[in-house]
Amino acid sequence: MSVFDYKRRKSEEVNIGGTALGGDNPVRIQSMASTPTLDTDASVDQARRIIAAGAEYLRFTAQGVREAANLGEIRRRLRGEGLDTPLVADIHFNPRAAYEAALHVEKVRINPGNFVDPGRTFRKIEFTDEEYARELRKIDEALTPFLELCRENGTAIRIGVNHGSLSDRIMSRYGDTPAGMVESAMEFLRVCRRRDFNNVVISIKASNVTVMVETMRRLVRAMDAEDMHYPLHLGVTEAGDGEDGRIKSAVGIGTLLHEGIGDTIRVSLSEDPECELPVARSIVNYIAQQAKAAPIKGELSPDYDPICPRRRNSMIPIVAGTDSHAEYADGFRPDMFTDTDGERLRRLDAADILNEIPKIGTGEMILLESTSLNPSGEILAAMHRLASAGIDAPVIIARRYDSMDADEASLRAAIDCGSVLMSGFGDGILIEGDALTPARAARTAFAILQSARLRISHTEYISCPGCGRTLFDLQSTLAAVKAATAQLKGLKIGVMGCIVNGPGEMADADYGYVGAGAGRISLYRGKECVEKNIPSEEAVEHLVNLIKADGNWK
Repeated sequence: MSVFDYKRRKSEEVNIGGTALGGDNPVRIQSMASTPTLDTDASVDQARRIIAAGAEYLRFTAQGVREAANLGEIRRRLRGEGLDTPLVADIHFNPRAAYEAALHVEKVRINPGNFVDPGRTFRKIEFTDEEYARELRKIDEALTPFLELCRENGTAIRIGVNHGSLSDRIMSRYGDTPAGMVESAMEFLRVCRRRDFNNVVISIKASNVTVMVETMRRLVRAMDAEDMHYPLHLGVTEAGDGEDGRIKSAVGIGTLLHEGIGDTIRVSLSEDPECELPVARSIVNYIAQQAKAAPIKGELSPDYDPICPRRRNSMIPIVAGTDSHAEYADGFRPDMFTDTDGERLRRLDAADILNEIPKIGTGEMILLESTSLNPSGEILAAMHRLASAGIDAPVIIARRYDSMDADEASLRAAIDCGSVLMSGFGDGILIEGDALTPARAARTAFAILQSARLRISHTEYISCPGCGRTLFDLQSTLAAVKAATAQLKGLKIGVMGCIVNGPGEMADADYGYVGAGAGRISLYRGKECVEKNIPSEEAVEHLVNLIKADGNWK
């Protein structure tokens, strides 16, 4: 992994239906259909739109054998129209569906948490060493025939670990941790290695950006230790919608891509799937632009841990603005500091940090700027210089974005500032741009800090993007939940289309709204289901009443 300069991790090439992944190929972008897989007409129609939006791979859910088999008909229809984008089947709990799907599509995603194991039950179960070894043999026995079928059919697989669906076996040894997620992937990868099956892609996803970033860093280290170089799929799962969903995705995906980690990405939004592709393309293009920057000289500061860096101090990061009288939308009000603070504020160019270090006085606040094509790399190099010099002054990351629209500026700020924050540096953010109003700049900065879990300033919604398993209209439901709860501060609310990953992926949410059946919703307080099978038209009101009853309606 590279901390300063963009240097992409070298991975093995995997062939997926003629669209190669990894190796020297560009970072690929993809999406997932949200139509019922048995509805061929609707699935083909949506696939056309997703492909037209730029998807290089397209995934469909396959809950059972019938859905998996119908992927063959969807594929036949698309190929008949000259659309050859590789299709991917998404499998949970049902190995028989995986076997069927391998006959019809170019790649099959399986989840180590429920391909062999029955799935996470939230029970603490103790395993002796012998019992644990027996469970590993079961994985080998179940996975090997599937690998042989995929080998015969030229089908790639994705080993896709989800934070919310770790097996009880993994939970018993590692808990709900990044180390556990990595081991869940490695158990399956070791079988692939023993069976000489290398047509493999790996993903480890979480709705918590810090967990997702740390886990992927750990996975790279673990694979390097065992001489594995499989390509990696990146994504922040259940990112939500709108500006927050985009920023959360850009912080997580952008941080890892900047470090050279990642061969394909999906931006998971609770919106129409085709809305994901322009965001993904913008992220990939911006990282590609940074790769053209001049090399940045720098050395890591002593005791720096690139996997899970410690923050330099415990201050709550601030959001800086330049107009103390601005009206900030949606209830946001930034902490203010301006040049009128006089000598307390020192503006520094990150490129000239070595010359500036001797001039920094006690009690000063630093505003650190960069105009490099690779601003986060240059700012990080300066941060390490400051740390090595023993300077602990608060540092505000300052970035300006001109000659682009507000959406692009917001996305780039999330990548630049997020990369620095996720590396343990930065005590505040100042974002400016000719298309950014003070309100938009403040919202972006607060959303970046919240994505990095450094400052919670508004309600966070953990919501899935929807797929063929979704049991209600996700977009209108999320809008209704937001309308009823957006004024709350600091709560995390999960809105999940089904129970496949719902209770797990929203495990760190305060409340959850989960599809339990057609027209039925179950409500959760943390991991505990507290109301079952509520009619969907009454569920938002029940959620509000639950929050009020707990004394959290503030």
